[in-house]
Amino acid sequence: MKKVGITGGIGSGKSVVGQILEAMDYPVYYSDEASKELVDTDETIRKELLALLGTEVYLNDKLNRPFLASVIFQNDELRMKVNQIIHPKVREAFVNWTNKQTSPIVFNEAAILFETGAYKTMDATILVTAPVDLKVRRVMERDKSSMENVLERMSKQWSDDDKKPLADFELKNDEETPLIIQIEKMLKVLNEKN
Repeated sequence: MKKVGITGGIGSGKSVVGQILEAMDYPVYYSDEASKELVDTDETIRKELLALLGTEVYLNDKLNRPFLASVIFQNDELRMKVNQIIHPKVREAFVNWTNKQTSPIVFNEAAILFETGAYKTMDATILVTAPVDLKVRRVMERDKSSMENVLERMSKQWSDDDKKPLADFELKNDEETPLIIQIEKMLKVLNEKN
């Protein structure tokens, strides 16, 4: 079974690529969704986040996301520590999920695949790219965020130029280049290698 990572900056459209692949009957694991569930349900994560950030990090038994965001976007060291608590558990959950799949190729959509080093566990990686202004517009519409807020979040992520050398495939999600044709070409290459 081939494991393929899908990544890209905020607003690039990596989830759209995942949804297209699912429509083509490929299993897709969404790491960001899994992490949102795990921070609320995994006792080890809960204990370590409470020890690191105090009781304010949980509110009514759920992760206090606004508090966590305000803390980690101001402090790179804390953000790295939080990632070190959550991401190994997400990886473990991905491995367990993969073991239940029967498809010759499975996909893992993850925002910080390269940043965490998780790309090294993949057989191939896909980088979804889009022009910065388009990514900003998408995130502003999706999250009802200000441009300033979106640009600040983007500044905390690796740029597409940082990620391109590590990617096996680049899919341009610029609303001009047909995305499905690019996905079909990529699948052809992946299936030929199987």
